[in-house]
Amino acid sequence: MMRRPALALLACFVSLVNLGCASGGPPATAPALPPAVKQALLQAGVPEDAIAAVALPLGHAATPWLYRADQPMQPASTMKVLTSIVALDRLGPNHRGSTELRSAAPLAGGILQGDLVLKGGADPELGVAAFWQMLVDLRQAGVTRIEGDLLLDRTLFRPARLDIGVPPFDDEMEFQYNVIPDALELAGNLLPLEIRAGPDGVSAGSVPPLAGVDFISRMAVTATPCKDWDSVWKPALVQREAGALGRTRIELQGGFPADCIRRTELNLLDRNDLADRLFRSLWQGLGGSWAGQAREAAAPEGARTLVRRVSRPWGEVLRPMLKTSDNPVARLLYLQLGVPFMAANPQATTSELAAADVRRWLAEHAISDAGLVLDNGSGLSRSERITPRQLASMLAVAWQGPRAADLVMGLPVAGVDGSVRPLKDSPAAGWARLKPGTLRNVVALAGYVRDERGQPWAVAMMVNHHDAAKARPALLALVDSFARVGPHGQAAVAPAAASSAQP
Repeated sequence: MMRRPALALLACFVSLVNLGCASGGPPATAPALPPAVKQALLQAGVPEDAIAAVALPLGHAATPWLYRADQPMQPASTMKVLTSIVALDRLGPNHRGSTELRSAAPLAGGILQGDLVLKGGADPELGVAAFWQMLVDLRQAGVTRIEGDLLLDRTLFRPARLDIGVPPFDDEMEFQYNVIPDALELAGNLLPLEIRAGPDGVSAGSVPPLAGVDFISRMAVTATPCKDWDSVWKPALVQREAGALGRTRIELQGGFPADCIRRTELNLLDRNDLADRLFRSLWQGLGGSWAGQAREAAAPEGARTLVRRVSRPWGEVLRPMLKTSDNPVARLLYLQLGVPFMAANPQATTSELAAADVRRWLAEHAISDAGLVLDNGSGLSRSERITPRQLASMLAVAWQGPRAADLVMGLPVAGVDGSVRPLKDSPAAGWARLKPGTLRNVVALAGYVRDERGQPWAVAMMVNHHDAAKARPALLALVDSFARVGPHGQAAVAPAAASSAQP
């Protein structure tokens, strides 16, 4: 339990930060940016009014540093920090997703005399191997033949299919970051495949092999490094024959690096078709028989559970989600915030209920929601907006709470991870924990930084501009300045890593 002095300080801080209650006087509302930051913005051709940033002291008497603190900004993937903080508080780190195989049909002599239900419970890790294990358990339960269909139950969320009718975010809808999740995340709704370049050109095949899926390669061999294979990728052409068991032809386009083998997962099959073919292939491989088809339907009343799989706790899933900035997994977590309120609000979507719960959480912690726009909780959105003050205030609340370690563990480490790796020569290296965010017109950072005295600060900083990518060094320079001389110091020289290095 938090001690009363800490509670008092936090309450004062989050409700009166505009008045500078932590220091007893009003903070400057428009401080000058450190020289290194100004220089980086100038070199990028990005104006100073394209950046907004906040640094809030955590548990020590200091004046908050506010620069356009209440300007609603596009946060990109730093919005995952909001989702993580609220989910850790509302659901707890031990919250788990699940998947079940159910049936209301009788089982006699190894024959399931009716439909089998695959019910999704927002399991973020239902990969092919995990699904195969479920089918092994089904065989162990005595099932050898299924006479009915495979019912795909996605009704945990409302609507069950959030992807239907939604325009594509960009032109690369086959890649994982663009997938809109549902409650049944079988293989992440992605086709697992292997692409390889050999003496006879480029070939591809699904893993495991799926009956009725044919690959035609039109890919040219290139000199591109293997690690950059997707830079010469072009959208595949997919054609599917009519009928439940119609064949699917996938024609691969673009280029692929010479002497390269790549295992990947791509959104190339309709998710119902993918579930059908995966189930058919794996079940037959285990000696089972099935002549039905996969279709969407809710589990019938009275269906009993034959096999149940439970995911790892979300406290463990958060770390890879935040480190790799996994959009579908973040969206899945965000939707679960709305699930507890669905029965009492039958007309509302799960996403609307999740948004309402986020706003309640903010109100409970005396954080204004003015200017906040919520969409899917991942930051992969054209509409989501949040102010730096709001996000930093949430980080301040989380720092004082019992789930702080779960959150901090997932935030990328300055000088070590991803796009904050360029800070390796900064005093922030190894200490600052920062979630980056990137869209075509956005760069952002949010997390925790220690100043030159070792005092912690919650920080949120965002650049919204058509040349935002060029301004990433400015954000790195701001973090470096905070770590060297504190938010209110003067950084005289920009270190090479912070001023020029690209992630």
